[in-house]
Formats: sequence, structure tokens, C-alpha cells
Amino acid sequence: MIFTVAIDGPAAAGKGTISRAVAARFGFRHLDTGLLYRAVGAKGGDPIAAAQNLTAADLSRDDLRSMEAGQAASKVAAISEVRAALIAFQRGFARGEGGAVLDGRDIGTVICPEAEVKLYVTASAEVRAHRRWLEVGGVEAQVLVEVKERDDRDMNRADAPLKPAADAVIIDTSHMSIDDAIDAACAEILAHRA
Repeated sequence: MIFTVAIDGPAAAGKGTISRAVAARFGFRHLDTGLLYRAVGAKGGDPIAAAQNLTAADLSRDDLRSMEAGQAASKVAAISEVRAALIAFQRGFARGEGGAVLDGRDIGTVICPEAEVKLYVTASAEVRAHRRWLEVGGVEAQVLVEVKERDDRDMNRADAPLKPAADAVIIDTSHMSIDDAIDAACAEILAHRA
């Protein structure tokens, strides 16, 4: 069975948590596509060469969840050649047998426009900054500045900007519990698998 769930949204909206839970609940494989870009950014050097030569070891680095890796990911993701180098890998993963959940910023619009389910998980910038601050620490006001800068970069880049697919279901997690957000995502998947 080939069944793809595309989950897009800005940083710290909850898409990773929802994606992992959905994949576990339905027995689908999961790919956090942001890790690909974080790994490219964290490798340093020429980002195009880094993308073309990405290894499994690059994806298991301990520092990929840091704010620095997130900022680097956003910068290298704006490079067309980096995106092109990673597209085939993502598409192959998405259309493999057994079902797949991919989360990122352009899954439903660019990587898998044919996905059976497209979700766009979002929350207010303030809520997302608070979540990220709880995760990584620092000064919460600065985290909010960085979240807004990243949103601007991701939403306004020329190549594959962050936006919901025309047929995506929007899930705003600003005032939802984790369980409620997961249940909302699962309900959409069940509706399309029937």
C-alpha cells in the first residue's frame, strides 16, 4: 500500500510531534525532512556538496535540534541546488510501500503534491516561540525574534516557500493539547483511508 501523509508548517507548531505519533499509530514510516536541511547546514562548507553527499551518520548528529542548526537549515533551504539534491530522496521515501509520513515546509506543495492527506500545522508566533524556548532555553524574547525571522525567510523564499497546499487541512495548535492535535490529524487520515 502506498499512502503518503504530508505535514507542513512553521517551526515549533507541533508538526514533528504529530508526525511521529501519526506514523506510530498507523504503522507508517516517518521522515522529518527538516533533519535533512539541518544536517546540510550543520556540516558546514559548501551546502550544495553537503546535500549531494549526505549520509546516515549526518542525520544522527547530536546537535541537529539546536537553534543554530535550525537557523542554518533555514538558510541552506533557500538554495535551489540544495533543495533539488534532496527532493529525489524525499519523494522516494514518500511513495514507498507501507505508508509514510513526511513533515517539513514544502511537502504538500512541492515534494508530494499527490499525497493522500495534506495537513498544515500552525500556531501563533508567540506560542511557537514559547515552546521553542522551553525546549532550548535562552532569552524568550530573543527566541521570538528568531522564530519571526525564520518564518519570514521560510515564507518569502523564492524556491518552495512555506505555505499550506490549496487542499491542506489547517490544524492550529495554539490552544490545543498535544493529544487533541494528534487526534485531529488521525481523524483526517482515517477519513481518507476509508
